[in-house]
Amino acid sequence: MCTEPKLTRLDRVFARLDREPERPAHIDVPRMTPHRVVLFAAALAFYGAIVWAVVVTSWLVRLDWQVMFFRPYQQWAEIHAFVDYYVVLGQRGPTAVMVAAWLGWRSWRQHTLRPLLALGVSLLLLNVTVGAAKLGMGRLGPHYATEIGSNEMWLGGDIFPSGHTANAVVTWGILAYLASTPRARRWLSALSAVTSLGVGMSTVYLGTHWLSDVVLGWTAGLLILLALPWFEPLIARAETWLLDLRDRRRERRATGAAVPVAPVEAPVLLSSLPTAVEDEAAAREASPPTRSPRAPVYLAPGPHTSRAERAPGTPAGSRRPPHTERTARGAASTARPVTGG
Repeated sequence: MCTEPKLTRLDRVFARLDREPERPAHIDVPRMTPHRVVLFAAALAFYGAIVWAVVVTSWLVRLDWQVMFFRPYQQWAEIHAFVDYYVVLGQRGPTAVMVAAWLGWRSWRQHTLRPLLALGVSLLLLNVTVGAAKLGMGRLGPHYATEIGSNEMWLGGDIFPSGHTANAVVTWGILAYLASTPRARRWLSALSAVTSLGVGMSTVYLGTHWLSDVVLGWTAGLLILLALPWFEPLIARAETWLLDLRDRRRERRATGAAVPVAPVEAPVLLSSLPTAVEDEAAAREASPPTRSPRAPVYLAPGPHTSRAERAPGTPAGSRRPPHTERTARGAASTARPVTGG
């Protein structure tokens, strides 16, 4: 007997992907063109130049201290509340949730897991590269600076490069990277650039980052977006593996839903049994089991006598031993011998 398999939430999501009309074959996948390679090399060189300028305590470090002493949060105190909310656009958790929701809808519409996988790969690269740079250089922030004019490097900090800025570049830039048309890609690129730059300047306004932190964070996020086409084959293999895993799960559930019918065994012939066993079975079927005879139950021991024959007070006659010399009452007495006296 076959029953319909009960679909889980993940199975329903994949079923919706299969029913949508748009196909991923019409989506242009970015490639690592020579133009992109040149841009990547230029951004990497700029990244190294900023790090070197901070390490040698150049004019960039002096500019950092001048901006810090300017105290923008005191100069423009009226926008402090707005900046506190705006800087959330660079935090990892809220931005990842918002962008993942949009890309999940894109995956549902386009029959493909590539948008979500591209977001996962970009965030993984962001955590590895930016996190390693933060811990490796250990720069302290403006609020924890120890010496005026110092670069504050290798003192146990974790602000160089700016994680807020790099996260804003990657999270909002992935929307432009996955855009379906060139026009949408241009508009989304400009929007993500303005948003990420605003997030970086918000951290400088609040005094949580140096200006050089923001510039290096913006460059680090741009490097990740430029390097993503190198990971497109890995994304394609991961998508194929996940969809194959889904198909295998469906096949296992389909085969497990059908109730298997037990095979009918061949009847056992009585002639194949041993002779003694066959005779014993036939004798048991022919004669029903006999019960052991029960002894008769009597109300009183001995033969039953009439009430008239019973003596008063004795239910079954007198229990006294018989005396031959006595006679019954009322009978004629015999002559007794007369003795002299």
